[in-house]
Amino acid sequence: MSNDGGPYLFDVGVIALAHTTAPVRDSALSYVRDAIAGEIDAVVPYPALFGAHTVLTTYYGRSNADASRLLQNFMDAKRIRWYDGMPEDVVRGGFSRVSEANVGGWDGYYAQVAIDEGANTVLTIDDDFEGFDAFDTEVILSPDEFSELNRFLGN
Repeated sequence: MSNDGGPYLFDVGVIALAHTTAPVRDSALSYVRDAIAGEIDAVVPYPALFGAHTVLTTYYGRSNADASRLLQNFMDAKRIRWYDGMPEDVVRGGFSRVSEANVGGWDGYYAQVAIDEGANTVLTIDDDFEGFDAFDTEVILSPDEFSELNRFLGN
């Protein structure tokens, strides 16, 4: 994987998908492995881990304990740039992004973190970040893969 689009901010969906047995997880898993190995410059906000936990337990059927173990193991990656802030200016900026792009609150927060951390690309499984001009959005699943994921999830 090249680092042309980095630094990369990892969205909740990518983190969760990488930690599943879904048939389309390979793209997400390859980014996570590259981030852990330090082959790409990865930014992961700590709150995204709680979101990934919710996704893993609610949609992918992982137990609370299993999801917690997987994500705590992921947290051990020392080459990832872990973003641990929730300062007022980032929260206010996130809400401004929410208003401008008409996205959910957490997407606004992640967009603001991407901007503050100098991420050139947000890795995601949906197109919610495509309304932002400050960074590129890389939807890691093709439309066919997204359909396959929805079938896997029973949607």
